[in-house]
Amino acid sequence: MHPDPSTATLTDPGDGAAHDPQHGLPALRAGLDELVEVTGRVRAALASVVTGRPALADLTVAVLLAGGHLLVEDVPGVGKTTLAKALARSIDCRVGRIQFTPDLLPSDLTGVNVFRSATDEFEFRPGPVFNNIVIGDEINRASPKTQSALLECMEEGQTTVDGTTHLLPRPFLVVATQNPVEMEGTYPLPEAQRDRFMARLTVGYPDAEAEMLMLDRQEAVSPLAHLQPVTTGATVLRLADLVRHVHASRAVKQYVLDLVGATRGHPALRLGASPRASLQLLKAAKALAASSGRDHVLPDDVQALAVPVVAHRLVLTTESRLGGTTGEDVVDEILRRTPVPASTTGGY
Repeated sequence: MHPDPSTATLTDPGDGAAHDPQHGLPALRAGLDELVEVTGRVRAALASVVTGRPALADLTVAVLLAGGHLLVEDVPGVGKTTLAKALARSIDCRVGRIQFTPDLLPSDLTGVNVFRSATDEFEFRPGPVFNNIVIGDEINRASPKTQSALLECMEEGQTTVDGTTHLLPRPFLVVATQNPVEMEGTYPLPEAQRDRFMARLTVGYPDAEAEMLMLDRQEAVSPLAHLQPVTTGATVLRLADLVRHVHASRAVKQYVLDLVGATRGHPALRLGASPRASLQLLKAAKALAASSGRDHVLPDDVQALAVPVVAHRLVLTTESRLGGTTGEDVVDEILRRTPVPASTTGGY
């Protein structure tokens, strides 16, 4: 249905005119070769720790390159925190970890001004959000007030403490884990907080073969203990900038808008996806295309990411929720009935 990526033309994001494929953009092409090689190493590092679930590594890498934040949701013990730690250890950068608890305060995340009598002035002591990768473990065990301390950090890459704004380092990625809200001692994430996460993934149980492999590998020692960095934060930042130059045709952009727009009038939903969902779905699709070695986005990329990027932003009606409908069900249904754009002139 879709063209061979190796023969598709590279299209100029500015005017939509196709370039001669023999005279494409060599810098972008060379950069994509490096990007594929680096992301392959990151995927391998994640797969060595979280066995039998390659789709998790693909989505995690896409969110990393797209400059988004990742929410990992599932029951305890399936590897949520292990996945987050594996990503952090595979990248040579500053890492901070926050264990969310009911008594955690916003200042425990962002930092606090401390008065120093020796200098007769306040000194800012940064909190754990001042790292490149921030692991928020069991984020929904903290109160909504503490959860909201991350809103400015995740959206604007900065935090304001006592009226003073402090920039956060780049790259900046929050990988948060949470347990299902039905479990004891949890608080549902507010809609505005969920909307800040580019994607939500569910780890799920491994199959029998993968679980046996996990037992063999971890019988004596945790694989995290031997995981070494395979790239640097500076490289990730440079490759993320490259991803922004991956081309998305007007037809693909319209497909994104059609999918997201269909949620806003869906009878099973009280609140559809925001324009931020459209932006982040396109960014993630560009990252997935780039990690596949392509300089352009296909509808397949959008389809692969629609559920993890859009579903967690939807607010179901009471009737739908009581009837067992989920956000994933709604997005799957929209994907089935939304026409896929046809390829034109040998490419998208």
